[in-house]
Amino acid sequence: MLTALGFFLFLSLTAIITAVGYWMYARPSSFQKRLGSLEETAPMVAAVGPSGGMDRTWLVRIVETVGEKVPLSPQESTLVRRELVAAGFRSSSAVTVFYGVKVLLAVLFLIGAGFVWAHIDNPVLRLLVWPALTAAGFFLPNLGMDLLVSRRQERIRFALPDALDLMVVSMEAGLGLDQAINSVAKELLTTHKDLSEELGLVTLEMRAGKRRVEALKNLSARTREPELSKLVATMVQADRFGTSVAESLRGHSEFMRVKRRQAAEERAAKIGVKLTFPIFLFIMPAIMLVAAGPGILQLVRGMTRVMKTQ
Repeated sequence: MLTALGFFLFLSLTAIITAVGYWMYARPSSFQKRLGSLEETAPMVAAVGPSGGMDRTWLVRIVETVGEKVPLSPQESTLVRRELVAAGFRSSSAVTVFYGVKVLLAVLFLIGAGFVWAHIDNPVLRLLVWPALTAAGFFLPNLGMDLLVSRRQERIRFALPDALDLMVVSMEAGLGLDQAINSVAKELLTTHKDLSEELGLVTLEMRAGKRRVEALKNLSARTREPELSKLVATMVQADRFGTSVAESLRGHSEFMRVKRRQAAEERAAKIGVKLTFPIFLFIMPAIMLVAAGPGILQLVRGMTRVMKTQ
C-alpha cells in the first residue's frame, strides 16, 4: 500500500510541477517573443496578452476539449469567469480550460484511488476511497484558484502606494488623470506587473469609448481588492465634486502607508505569542536535556550504586 501511495503522490507532484513550470516560465517567454519591439504599447498589450492569447499546444487543446464537454449553466460560468479574471486569467477559453483541468485531475485521482483501494483491507475505507479521492481531485483547482486570487490581490495592494505617488507626480507635472493612469501603467510594468495590467485595461476601456467612472468601477470589480475599491471611490468622488484629484490621491497614499505600517507592527506584536508554543514544544525540551541531563545521569548512577550495596 505504501508503495502504491508513494507512486501516486509522485505522479501528482510531477503533474503539479509541470503545470507550474509551464504557466510561470514557458508561456511568459513565448509571450515576450511575440511582443518583439512593441515597447510603447507594452502595458496595454500585457493587459490582454498573457491570458488572452493562450498558446495552442497539444496539452491546452486536450484540456480545453475536455472542458467543453462539461455542462455549465450561464450563472455558474459567469461566477467562474469572475474568479478567473480576479486571478489574472482573461482568456475567452479560461473557463473551459479550468473545468478541463478539474475533470482530468478527478480522473487522475480516480486512477490513484484504484491503486490505494487494492491495498486497503477495511471494507468501509474501500468504499470511501473512490468518491473521496475523486472529489478531492475535482475540487483541488478551486483551492488553487482561491490562492492565486489572494496572492494577486496582495501584490496589487502592496503596489498601490507606489502607483499613487507616481500618479500624483504625473498630475502635478501637468498631465490629466487619463494620461497619468496611462503613464503609471507603463512605469510599473517591470516592478508591479499585475497593477500595470489592470491600469492598462482601464486605459484601453477609456480609449474604446467608456466613461472614466465606468472604467474605474470595472477595475474595482475585476480585482475585488478592498484597498483598490477605496481608491476608485476616492477618485470617482473627487472627479464628481470637482476637488483636487492629486490631493485626494496623496492623502490616500499616506493613509495606505500608515495602514501598512500598523499592520506590520501588529504582526510583530503577535510574534511573541506565536513563538510560545514552538519554544515549549521544541526548544524547552532540548534546553532541559542539556541543563538537567548531567544531573539526572549522576542521580541515576548514584541510585544504582546505593541499590547495589543494599
